Amino acid sequence: MNEYPWLTTLWLAPVVGAALVLALPAARRTLARAVALGFSVLALGIGIGLAVRFDPGGAQYQFVESHQWIPAFGAGYTLGLDGIALVLVLLTAALVPVLILAGWHDEREVGSGKRVAHTYVALILLVEAMVLISFVALDILLFYVFFEAMLIPMYFLIGGFGPRTGDALLRRQRSRAAVKFLLYNLFGGLIMLAAVIGLYVLTAREGLGDGSAGTFDFRAVVTAANAGQLGAGPAVLNALFLGFMFAFAVKAPLWPLHTWLPDAAVAATPSSAVLMMAVVDKVGTFGMLRYCLLLFPGASDTYAPLVITLAVIGIVYGALLAIGQTDVMRLIAYTSISHFGFIILGVFAMTSQGQTGATLYMVNHGISTAALFLVAGFLVSRRGTRLIAEYGGVQKVAPVLAGTFFIAGLATLSLPGLAPFVSEFLVLIGTFTRYRFAAVIAASALVLAALYVLWLYQRMMTGPVKKGNERIWDLAPRELAVVIPLIAALLFLGIYPKVLTDFIDPAVSQTLTTIGRSDPAPSAPPAEAGSANHPGGAHK
Repeated sequence: MNEYPWLTTLWLAPVVGAALVLALPAARRTLARAVALGFSVLALGIGIGLAVRFDPGGAQYQFVESHQWIPAFGAGYTLGLDGIALVLVLLTAALVPVLILAGWHDEREVGSGKRVAHTYVALILLVEAMVLISFVALDILLFYVFFEAMLIPMYFLIGGFGPRTGDALLRRQRSRAAVKFLLYNLFGGLIMLAAVIGLYVLTAREGLGDGSAGTFDFRAVVTAANAGQLGAGPAVLNALFLGFMFAFAVKAPLWPLHTWLPDAAVAATPSSAVLMMAVVDKVGTFGMLRYCLLLFPGASDTYAPLVITLAVIGIVYGALLAIGQTDVMRLIAYTSISHFGFIILGVFAMTSQGQTGATLYMVNHGISTAALFLVAGFLVSRRGTRLIAEYGGVQKVAPVLAGTFFIAGLATLSLPGLAPFVSEFLVLIGTFTRYRFAAVIAASALVLAALYVLWLYQRMMTGPVKKGNERIWDLAPRELAVVIPLIAALLFLGIYPKVLTDFIDPAVSQTLTTIGRSDPAPSAPPAEAGSANHPGGAHK
C-alpha cells in the first residue's frame, strides 16, 4: 500500500490557495487575504506533520514519491525529504503566513488596482510552492524547472508591487531592479542548463538510464559520481560543477555576483523583499550543499579554496558597505550579503560543524532578516522615508517598535543567546579546523556587525525626537502578531538549537560520508604528542 503523497500535498496547498484567491470577486480583498493566509497555514501544518513523522535515524530520504514524468529523457517526478531540506521547508512554511499578515492592510505597499490584493498574495503563494518543490525534488530536471520558474512570480512581486508613488524616477528604478534581478538569475540558470544537459549526456553514455536514455534521478547520479562511474575526466566534471555553482552563486548571492540584491530589496515591498532574501535565495545555498558537493565531490575539493576566498570577501565587503549606507533598507540588504558569505563558507569548509552551522544559519538568517526588515518596514511606512538621517528619538514615541528592532538587530550581529550566534559559531569552528586564516578574517566581521547594528540603532532610535517623528505610533496588534513569533523563535533557537540540529546532523554526516570526507583529526601539542608516543620524549 502506497503512503499518502504528503510532499505533493505540501507544495500543492499554496497552489490551490493561489487559484482560489484569483477566482474571488475583485471587491473581496479581505477574503482574498484570509484565504491566502489560511492555505499558507495549511502548508505550515503539513510541514510540522512531516517533521513529527520524520525519523532522523532512518533512511536518508523519507516520504519518497516517484512517478514517471518524461520517460524518453529519463526524467521523473521524484520527491524526497532529508533533514537539511526539512528544516528549510519548515522555514519557508513558517515565514509565508507571517509575510502575508505583515502586508495585510498596507495598500500603499502594493500599488493600486481592483485586484491588486488578490494578485499580490497569489504570487506569494506561487513562490512558496515553487521553493517547496525545489527543496524536496530528487530529480535534477524537476529541480531545475522550478529553480527557474520561481523567478517569474518573484519578478512581478519586485517590479509590480513596490511602494505606490507618483515619482516617475522611483517607478523606473523599481522596474530596473526587477529586470536586473531577472536577467542575473536567468543568465545563471542558462549556464546551469548547459551543465544539466552535459550531466545527462554523461549518464546516457554510461547507460545509467533505461535503454539508450540517460537519467536525471539525483540519487542514481550521485551514486555513479561518487563511484567514479560517470566516465568523464576532471576537466569535464570541473566544468559541470562550475555551471551549477555559477547559478547557485547568483541566486545566493555570492560576491561579486551580488549586485542585484540591494536594488531588488529596496524596490520591493518589505514582505516581498523578505520572501526573496529569507526564502528564495536559500535555494542557492541549498543547491551548493546538495548538488555541487554530492554530484561533483572532486571538483568541489578543487574549487573550495576559491569559493571560500570569495565567501570571506563577501562577508567583509557586505559588512563594510552596510556601515556606509544612508538607506535603512539597503543597509539590511547588505548585511544579508555578509551572512550569505558565512553560509557558503560553512558549506565549503566540508566539516560536520561547518555544514551543520551553514544549514542552521540558513534558518536563523531567514528569521532574523524577516524580523529586522519587517520592523524597519513598519517604521518606514509610518515616517514615509528610508533615510536614516531623518530618524531619531523613535524609542521615546514607539518603545515597543524600537525594542523589537533592537532585538532583531542584536540577532543580526549574532549576540550570544540569540539564534544566529550558534550557527555562526559552528561555521567559524568548522572552518578553523581546515582553513584557519579564512576563519580569522571572517571573524573580524563580528566587530563590523556590531558597529553597523549599534550605530544604526543609535542614529534612529535614541536621542531627541526629530521633527516629523513625533507622529510615529507604536506597533499595532496585527504587527505584534507578526513580530512576536519571530522574536520568540530567535530566543528559543538561541537557547535550544537541538530541535533543528537533531534533523540536520544525520543529513550532514550522510553527505560527508557519501563524498568521502571526514573532519580533520585534532592535532595534539608537540609536548603531549611526544609524551604519548615516546615515553622518554619528555626527557629529551
